[in-house]
Amino acid sequence: MENRGHEAHPPAGGRLEWIDVARGIGIVAVVVGHVWTRGGLRDAMYSFHMPLFFLLSGLLSRPQPAGRFTRRQLLSQMRPYAAFLILLILADQFIERMKGGRPIFHDWPLDLVPILLGGSWLRGPFTIFWFVPCLVLARILFNMALVRWPDPLDRRWALLMLPVLLIAYGAGRLTSLSPMGVLTVPMALVLLWLGAAWQLVRWRSWMLPLLVPLSLAGLMTLIPTLNMKAADYGWPFLSLGSAMATSLLLFRLSVRIAPFSGWIAAIGRASLVIMYLHVAVIHYLSPYVAKPWLLMQALLLPLGAYYLIRSVPTARRIFL
Repeated sequence: MENRGHEAHPPAGGRLEWIDVARGIGIVAVVVGHVWTRGGLRDAMYSFHMPLFFLLSGLLSRPQPAGRFTRRQLLSQMRPYAAFLILLILADQFIERMKGGRPIFHDWPLDLVPILLGGSWLRGPFTIFWFVPCLVLARILFNMALVRWPDPLDRRWALLMLPVLLIAYGAGRLTSLSPMGVLTVPMALVLLWLGAAWQLVRWRSWMLPLLVPLSLAGLMTLIPTLNMKAADYGWPFLSLGSAMATSLLLFRLSVRIAPFSGWIAAIGRASLVIMYLHVAVIHYLSPYVAKPWLLMQALLLPLGAYYLIRSVPTARRIFL
């Protein structure tokens, strides 16, 4: 196929500004879904927000030497994971005692077990910490296969991903236990592959009338939504297809609006810090603040933390 992907994902700035815009839209959807914990708005956000990040990561993937890539992923991603987790554990010890309550982790050293297990053992302000270990493991496995088969449109990828997809659907029915988010890794692998394959597909005019109804079906909760942490993927294929349709449409939108969307791109560049910190802001402030103000605080406080961390070299090395 000639010129694959050139029309689908044109650059929009020196560092592909549209990527930051897409991340910004995605992280706002994540925060909205955690502020409104039930109802149509929450379900609409859950219909696509986490698949968007896995698809985007796959879209940006290139085969790299497996050993070097693995070391870099573990060092660059798991160091901030540990740093933010320790920071929030210490903050919870202080905040809960200030409120006259009991910290979430209060039975030491026994509490080291759920902290080290992570994933489904982390709740409350730590509930989002499943995502990064899941993404890291999925990216490492995906890169190993990508080194072997560099073209995601190679038919061998489909032969590999079909059983992985079946494992993804089956695993969530068998258990809810997910140390370090590994329960979601099979579906994450599928989404990484779909994102990488999409990068090589030329946009066609017939795609829009196909994607829009499928996207709306998820956003309007006409089909069940997804909860990736719990490996609940709604209706087989349809819910996942809706998540992919919404994400791909948002990628197209991001390309179009990137030249004049600096504010959402700024949020996108801070998306990982917002991912780690926003649930804690919601957890501690929700009894005292109305939801629209809570949404604003859950975005602005982590965004401020991101710029503060960036300004301090030692903090930047640890947390970013």
